[in-house]
Amino acid sequence: MSNKERVIQLINDVPDNKLVFVVHMLESMKAYAGEAIEPDEWDLKMISDAKQENDGETLTFDEVAKELGMTL
Repeated sequence: MSNKERVIQLINDVPDNKLVFVVHMLESMKAYAGEAIEPDEWDLKMISDAKQENDGETLTFDEVAKELGMTL
């Protein structure tokens, strides 16, 4: 059995509601190999929302920790 056949066999055993994890893992591996992954509708919406909410202000890690009442 080839590696591809084994992967397909393993994927066929994963329940549909868990396949999202397999998709993310495979996309990460593809990106790690240097291949571009096009953003989907959800990604584009998140990018758009972030651009609308971004006022240009930046905070250091220490400032964020202080705002949250944490000490480092």
